[in-house]
Amino acid sequence: MQVIVQTEAFAPEQLLATFAGGGDAGAMASFVGYCRASSHGRTVERLELECYPALTQREIARLAETVLQRHALLDLMVVHRVGEIQVGEAIVLVAALSAHRAPALTAVAELMDYLKSEAPIWKKEVGACGPRWIDPTEQDYREAGRWRQKHGDVPHES
Repeated sequence: MQVIVQTEAFAPEQLLATFAGGGDAGAMASFVGYCRASSHGRTVERLELECYPALTQREIARLAETVLQRHALLDLMVVHRVGEIQVGEAIVLVAALSAHRAPALTAVAELMDYLKSEAPIWKKEVGACGPRWIDPTEQDYREAGRWRQKHGDVPHES
């Protein structure tokens, strides 16, 4: 399992090419999130993501390990940017390898829902109208909650 929190830009396609390895993997599922040029009717020039690196690394690894074990994955990779991110650049990559497609697809969706609502990363959109802090939405919490409810988990307090 790889969990990387970094300030440097990354090329998702290159990381996925090396992650896809062979062996017993019958499926790889992935998700890449990008910085978009508009959000909620506002123009976005860039994102600024802040974190406490050790805490963020540890918490994302904890979430990833839960998902890895729960779905009996062969491998899991998470790369999450922090710092200044320009429009069009990748913010996050989650990839899962499994023997069959269903566990890989489910694991990626579940981990993204957790990252969106629970990762200790503070997000700010910067645009012509000035900076605006972005908090998880009620929908983000509901989507993470459906996994917790399904598996009988309780949210983790850092």
